[in-house]
Amino acid sequence: MSAIDELIETQTALSAADRLRIAELLAEWQLLSDLSFADLVLWVPRRKDYQSWPEGHLAIAHIRPTTAATVFTHDMVGEELSWGANPRIDSSLSTGEIVRDNDPELVGEILIKEETVPVLFEDRVIAVISRHRNADLMRSPSKLELNYREIAHNIYRMISEGTFPIQDSIYRAESAPRAGDGLVRLDSNGVVTFASPNARSAFSRIGWDKELNGVHLGEVLDLVSRSDSQPKEESWQTIISGKTLRREEFENDNGILDILAIPLIQGSDRIGAIVLLHNVTELRHRDRALLTKDVTIREIHHRVKNNLQTVSALLRLQSRRVEDPIASAALAEAVRRVASIAIVHETLSTSSTETVDFDEVYDRIVHNAIELSTHPISISKVGIFGTYESIIATPLALVITELIHNALEHGLEVKGDALRVEILHNGTEQTISIVDNGVGLPADFSWDQSSNLGLQIVKTLTENELKGKIALTREAGETKATLTFSVSAAGKR
Repeated sequence: MSAIDELIETQTALSAADRLRIAELLAEWQLLSDLSFADLVLWVPRRKDYQSWPEGHLAIAHIRPTTAATVFTHDMVGEELSWGANPRIDSSLSTGEIVRDNDPELVGEILIKEETVPVLFEDRVIAVISRHRNADLMRSPSKLELNYREIAHNIYRMISEGTFPIQDSIYRAESAPRAGDGLVRLDSNGVVTFASPNARSAFSRIGWDKELNGVHLGEVLDLVSRSDSQPKEESWQTIISGKTLRREEFENDNGILDILAIPLIQGSDRIGAIVLLHNVTELRHRDRALLTKDVTIREIHHRVKNNLQTVSALLRLQSRRVEDPIASAALAEAVRRVASIAIVHETLSTSSTETVDFDEVYDRIVHNAIELSTHPISISKVGIFGTYESIIATPLALVITELIHNALEHGLEVKGDALRVEILHNGTEQTISIVDNGVGLPADFSWDQSSNLGLQIVKTLTENELKGKIALTREAGETKATLTFSVSAAGKR
């Protein structure tokens, strides 16, 4: 629990429903701040329960506008006010009324105008928003600033009436359009009364080069829609009329717009709407390119797997025609090695990333090994591999395949019945041990002098591909092959 959460828990009477409502409001925090050209601070009353008179107020959220300079140099979250220290906040909490039109006050070197808005929820005020604006910047507002401020006044009134944020409407996200991306103001009939420069640019991108003011926004979108597009269940006139909160994506041959329509309400009457829109053409094209790339990569892995399986099948056919047992055994080993690589590519072909769930690969390797064993063997695993990048997974699959089959063919074939795989992670350092209770190593065993092709493959892949070390030891009647490598080192080329 954070420090502010602890203060809310111990110093306020906010219920779980109250906190959820406040969370919904904070999801709109940036929009409210940008439309107001103001810093916003959210204050909640400090009291034990709703029957108690507040001792003061606690600041639990603070947002700065992207449309104007901040008026605070420090974060207000965690600040506390005693009752009477700020009469405007006290008044909004007590009366449920917006307090504005007060005289600006000098704070440091900045003349700040403060207004307060009660947050109504379930017929009671659960918090108060204080708005702080630089008074000098309000004296000669532009048309955009006037419209933004009028819209902000409408939304703050809705907050004080308990109708904003609009409940049961999940549409907000980090990617939702913002006021600065493009804003269109509609009257109660869905006709445009104001469009910001960025909104005009966005509509120009999708093919509308005429005036927006005075036209029905939905008709504009219907006119510039693609003629070959699938018919929608609703027309754009209905979708963004402003009657209900809607978020839709518009696309034609020229561009793509992310559109969010938010109704403006006064009492029980709808007085208009605002439409936020963001030109996401390049973003969507990049997303689709990445998706196409991912699909292509998975298809490549799928085809590589199929080709490897074809090679494996050809080698298997060839081994059946070879009469020399040594040559036949060599071909069988080649089949096994190709199959191990194919398992990795099969896993990659179904993965959304270039990482491999190696425990799945290991299970396939063990399954194949058990099928080739001439007598019952108990195989166990201690620990989990986790995921590896494909650059590590392929050589690691071959190394483990060779070590397991070497234990089965040269150790457990003579005596013994148990094989154990141990996995240990220590940060980026990985240690994998294959332990068996078979006949053990020859007394004069040497890596350099060994004629075992499988062990030479293990040594070469470990040192060259995994940038690690391999050791073979015999202790307490068990033979242990210990592979040690660093994930970060193995991934470098």
